Amino acid sequence: MKSKIILAVFSAALLFLTGCASLPSPEVMQKDIKGYTLPKLPEKNKAVVYVVRPASMGFAIKFNVFVDDQKPESEVGYTKGSQYIYFNLSPGKHTILSKAENWAETKVDAKAGDIIFIQQDVSMGFLMARNELVIPKKYEGYYHVKNLTLGTIIKSEK
Repeated sequence: MKSKIILAVFSAALLFLTGCASLPSPEVMQKDIKGYTLPKLPEKNKAVVYVVRPASMGFAIKFNVFVDDQKPESEVGYTKGSQYIYFNLSPGKHTILSKAENWAETKVDAKAGDIIFIQQDVSMGFLMARNELVIPKKYEGYYHVKNLTLGTIIKSEK
């Protein structure tokens, strides 16, 4: 029990001490991504989803990403601070979930050929980082993928 308390205090201190940088202007981001090609484009009859976590806040805490439910077999990967992951998604309506101290979710309606960006926003929780899923502007998604490092992909297709 004592080690859990120490870990919680350490995690809270890390969250407090690490911040997140503000984004450059839309013009700067659009200029930066001009001619940039994403590392993974949609496969035939699939969409590709990029989950980006641009904040370094809580950098050591994993945010696990799931598709359609919270079962372990539905996990597609996880991010830590300043990372992204991607996976292929079959067309249709899906729920993308993210597990930190809390569960966050967003709905997507994927079509073949779509490139979908989802952003994990970080905030301080009670014991560790909390998260919220938001849909960034397309150019912001490209900008983040270009400037972040690849997280851990468990499944590249769902």
